[in-house]
Formats: sequence, C-alpha cells, structure tokens
Amino acid sequence: MSKILVSGANGFVGKNLCRALKQLNHDVIELTSSAGDIIDTKTWETIPPTDTVIHLAAKTFVPDSWKNPDLFLQTNTLGTVMALEYCRKYNARMVFISSYLYGNPESLPIHETAKIVTPNPYALSKKGAEDYCKFYADSFNVNMVIIRPFNLYGYGQSDNFLIPEIILQVLKGKEVHVKDLEPKRDYIYIADFIDAIIRSIDMHQFELFNIGSGISYSVGEIIQMIQDICGTAIPVISSAEKRPAEIMDTVADISKAKELLNWTPTTSIYDGLSAIVQLYKQAQQA
Repeated sequence: MSKILVSGANGFVGKNLCRALKQLNHDVIELTSSAGDIIDTKTWETIPPTDTVIHLAAKTFVPDSWKNPDLFLQTNTLGTVMALEYCRKYNARMVFISSYLYGNPESLPIHETAKIVTPNPYALSKKGAEDYCKFYADSFNVNMVIIRPFNLYGYGQSDNFLIPEIILQVLKGKEVHVKDLEPKRDYIYIADFIDAIIRSIDMHQFELFNIGSGISYSVGEIIQMIQDICGTAIPVISSAEKRPAEIMDTVADISKAKELLNWTPTTSIYDGLSAIVQLYKQAQQA
C-alpha cells in the first residue's frame, strides 16, 4: 500500500482513478481546485508527504487555449513544475498524464519516438510540462513516468466529447448530427487507462508510454455501433464540415506498454460503448 497524491482528482479520469486506488487499499490524497490553485506554492505547502504524485490537473479545452494561452501555460506547465518541486522535496515519484502530441502522424501506428507537433497553445503547454518532467528526472533524480493517452472515453465524460454526444442523440431517438463522418481515432476505455496508470506506479526509471487500444474507428463506425447497441436506425446527418488541419487517423503503438507495464487493453470498443449506453439508460430511469 502506498500514499498517493492525485491532482485533478475531481475530473473524469481523477474520479475513476481515486476510486480504483482506494479499492486497492492505497492511501489517497485528493487534490482538487477547492484546495487552491496548483500554481500557488501555498497550495502545495499544505499537502503532507506522499510516495507518489499522479498529476492530472490541467486545462484541457483546446479552443480556450487560443483565447487565454497564458492561463494554459500557467496551469499546465508551471503547475507541473510545482508538482515536480513537491516530488523533489519529498522524494516522491511522479506519473504525469500528458496528451496526444503527434499532430498528423507521418505513419501508423504511432510510436513514442514519433515527431512531436504542437499546433495549439494547449499542446505547447503539455510539451513544456513534459520537458520539465524530463529535466527533473535527469537533474534531480525524480522517478518519472509520462503517459500520453489517445482518445479516452467512458461514462461520466463531459457531454462535449464525441461519444457521449452521439449516445445522447441516439437515445433521444430523432437524428444524429455530426460534422464529419470520416476522421478515425484510437479510443481507449477509461478502465483500461486507469489500469495502465496504476501499473506505471511501480516503474523505477524514466519512461514514456503511449496508451491507446492500437485500433482506430471512424465517427461513422462509432455511430453505427451505438445504433446497433441501442437497436435504432435513426437518420445520421453530417454537415461534411472539415476542421482546418484535421487529423484523419490515429493509432497508438502500445508495444512498449505491453512489454514494460505488462499491460494490454481488455475492453473492446463495442463492450465499452455497451457499458456506457447501459449506464446512461439507468441514469435516465432513475
């Protein structure tokens, strides 16, 4: 059993992670926004020593990063530096949850050594945080693991994300409206992602891992699966609107995580979607 600090504990990943850690009898300290700003030294001074920091706290909505790049730099980069300073002070290890940073990949699947692309202030802030993580690992011997998740999905995710948005439209039974049916993404179910994080706690050297499923699905395929699960055949209306510099496909090379973490995703996309649909139905009936 370890004493583990989880920053961003009230977020989608944080809630699932804290629940899983407690089930494993870890002593969990949940750091949320109510405890103070993560860029404020006083916030970290109130936290007792722990063995591990799992750093999730971040600003993540990309459009907002264009409006306030300074806030993303402060929270995502400087906030990570504050977490690293805490780790240096108490000799704690860190698991840093980064982001997809590969832009339009040159080839598939995408290995951890692939070219990094930072097309927006959000990605730039995450890359800066990663750089500091590597610096603290090299210069201050902070035990460090960086995880780059591909497209997370699961019950409790914000309705602004594609999968919950589609599920809610299908359950209403009228029409499904999307912009583009063609882009493909590598979707990783939240329980599999949590499993990868927990396994990474025991790493004793600097490592960086892609965490995905190793398979990609188009928006159209996701809609069809959800309709199959729900037993519907409602019209799908696409505006055929393509975003500037749209990434058309992502597939994670997860061979490193399989080898070093002894991890593999166990939830198929169909089973994951089925579980979410069932939970939405139960919530609507409650």
